Amino acid sequence: MYIVLAIALLFFSLPILSYGQTPPPAGEPTAAPTKEAEKDLVDQITDLKDRIASRVAELNLVDNRSILGTVKDVSGTRITIEDIQKKSRLIDVDEFTKFSSPSAKDSFGISDILKGTPVSAIGKYNKDSKRLLARFVDVVTIPVFLHGHVFEIDEDNFTLRVMQENQKVTTIDIETVTLTSTYTKDELVRSGFTKITLADRIHVFGYKDKKDPSRVIATRIIVFSDLPKNPRIPIPDASVGDESTV
Repeated sequence: MYIVLAIALLFFSLPILSYGQTPPPAGEPTAAPTKEAEKDLVDQITDLKDRIASRVAELNLVDNRSILGTVKDVSGTRITIEDIQKKSRLIDVDEFTKFSSPSAKDSFGISDILKGTPVSAIGKYNKDSKRLLARFVDVVTIPVFLHGHVFEIDEDNFTLRVMQENQKVTTIDIETVTLTSTYTKDELVRSGFTKITLADRIHVFGYKDKKDPSRVIATRIIVFSDLPKNPRIPIPDASVGDESTV
């Protein structure tokens, strides 16, 4: 698609060759183009090929992309964030970049973005420089994804304690909006809190509790009942003490 557009634009930008001001009368032989005219045409075709190749290479380096992460630094027209894979990413902004925040009552811009703010940036990503030229930068709430074993179940308060491979234990709050499913025999079946048992391997999607970051409010839980126990995650018989922040 890009190649076709590039050819069309470049074709119509070329000057039209003229071998004479007045067309020959009907029936008279047409004069053959001179060597200079032929060489000029070849040079134009060569230039066209080079420009198309250059444009295609440029287009292949740019991709529409979004990046989600936490702001580590804001300097001038550049934002440095740490994405969910803990990698540092550079985001450039210009006069066309639009900023938004759900909590902003007035105008909101790059000067209002502070270190530690979770943001989502959408724009043109350059694969060579590995930088994103943002068209939109929005303050968001970053979801939490964790996988581990059910370490403890509190049926009275509808909470779980889940231990991950890094030995961190997180309290999971089960709300009325929490969707719980069980994956077994290549099928995802709707289940519930009462179907979860100790030592189950589960995947939790949710958001940190604003009042207590060590707790996660679950929006989705998937129980992998057929999977064997992860040997890297010990499941003690008693409480391991205070929860660790996810």
